[in-house]
Amino acid sequence: MEQQQLWELLPEWEVGPPTALALLCGSVAALAVWRWLGERQIQQKMEEARRSRDQGVKRMEKAVQRFQEQVSHVQSTDILSLPLVELARRLREGSLSPETVLYTYIEKALEVTQQTNCLRHFIPECEELLQEIQRRKEKGLLYGIPVSIKDHIGHKGHLSTCGLVQFLNAPMQEDSVLVKVLKKQGAIPFAFTNVPQSLFSYDCSNAIFGQTLNPLNHKKSPGGSSGGEGALIAGGGSILGFGSDIGGSIRLPSSFCGLCGLKPTGDRLSLSGASGPVNGILAVPCVLGPMARDVDSLALCMKALLCKEMFQLDPTVPPIPFNEEVYLSSAPLRIGYYDTDGYFPLPPCMRRAVHETKDALQAAGHELVPFAPPRIHYVMTELFLKTFFADGGKAFLDLFTGDIVDPGLKPQVNCYRIPTLGKKLLALILKPLFPRLADYLRALCGTRSASKMWNHQHQIMAYRTEFIASWRDLRLDVLLCPVLGPAFNTGYPGKLLTAISSTMLYNVLNFPAGVVPVSRVTEADEEELKLYEGYCDDPWDRTLKQAVRGAVGLPVAVQCVALPWQEELCLRFMKEVETLRREKTAM
Repeated sequence: MEQQQLWELLPEWEVGPPTALALLCGSVAALAVWRWLGERQIQQKMEEARRSRDQGVKRMEKAVQRFQEQVSHVQSTDILSLPLVELARRLREGSLSPETVLYTYIEKALEVTQQTNCLRHFIPECEELLQEIQRRKEKGLLYGIPVSIKDHIGHKGHLSTCGLVQFLNAPMQEDSVLVKVLKKQGAIPFAFTNVPQSLFSYDCSNAIFGQTLNPLNHKKSPGGSSGGEGALIAGGGSILGFGSDIGGSIRLPSSFCGLCGLKPTGDRLSLSGASGPVNGILAVPCVLGPMARDVDSLALCMKALLCKEMFQLDPTVPPIPFNEEVYLSSAPLRIGYYDTDGYFPLPPCMRRAVHETKDALQAAGHELVPFAPPRIHYVMTELFLKTFFADGGKAFLDLFTGDIVDPGLKPQVNCYRIPTLGKKLLALILKPLFPRLADYLRALCGTRSASKMWNHQHQIMAYRTEFIASWRDLRLDVLLCPVLGPAFNTGYPGKLLTAISSTMLYNVLNFPAGVVPVSRVTEADEEELKLYEGYCDDPWDRTLKQAVRGAVGLPVAVQCVALPWQEELCLRFMKEVETLRREKTAM
């Protein structure tokens, strides 16, 4: 810590005048003592947070036990196996009680988090909400459905930590708009899920609550930053969850965990009340979206959320109700497709998934058209990275002041900490050998002036116009493309930030995009991976091979994309892909 920052903390730590005087005089010994005191306080805060979580777990264990003593012969397996649409129907008609469903899912969530460490905290108020919704005369579309929410989606009386110690002291004063609408529709938020420190990672680990594991393979990451959601739903401990996405944070956990996930257009769902570690980044919007086991669940969720309550609570959300006619349409589609973006080639199994899906769609009567996304290298380095590191990374690094950097995030953070001049010199040296790494380092230097930032935002708008023009020239309805996967070995996402180019593109474009699992990694895929070379033969290509190896049996997914505000069409396309996959599996 700097001396000025330490001095600002004096009242909180109640350090006496002698220590303060020694500090201000620049005493090395005093600074050492001060750092020790600071680290001790950090550890105390983290221990308090973990104790609070453990107490919440014990409370829910007792609640489940009380319920089981009162009600015998609960068919937990049957309830957990019901798709969301069917579960919602039975709850509304009364053949299942919200109480039975809630405690069944809490019991399963306790089991899943014990295995994967996916929960940050239970929401004890769920028991009170359970009683409240049962007294209501009007039943919403999600009546009695237990839902999980990502750590930073605001819920009154609870923290939004973003995996950072500095956010452990400020409980939210009210529910986020998303939570308010969920409750209005009869849903019961019952748990917060774990996230990576700072959210700017697609692993799921932080120094407070630890590493979340993939329930399908505990050596693998569940993805991130909505990784706790991915692990909980894939493990069966939640039927519907909510994450956020600013570079792939819904789609990557969905890919890694074999789920369906939707990143809507920015502002289609309200972001109000969802906190972020760095606010005010508008050029590439952060969005909230659902994650579930199947596409119909996502559609029901969007139908429930796109209601008058959402539009009244947040007038910045366009009042566009869910268009069920588009979702249920069976008209043939004109589908663009590609299997690589030309910047970061994905493992063979992910490209195979695109081609198999393309062939199935073609056989089903859809028209498939090759599409080449323009200039992804430029988008990644000049548009995406410079949006988040416009200040050279200062705001991001400030998040770790007085915190312990999670080991999984250290490769990223260490890179950001290189002085601007050092980054430029390294980029110059690396350019002839590793041009992709050199451009990455240059991008981390940021824009550093208002006029350059204005120009940067103009470039994003110009690129969107260029991309849409290419789309319209081919008269496309939707787009089929790859998504990063299969699940990485834990610890590797922090070494490969730029591998997210497949998802990042649609954040920059602000297009709705979803992920659907279509296959699994085979022994043949694993053998073919040994021949993988990438494009640049640089450390990133070699690291990717290490990151994804040992994935036989894990899910393989594809990405489905539509133009802005066409979530219903995106979901309809996702449903088509899902249906064809199920038909193939049933053969």
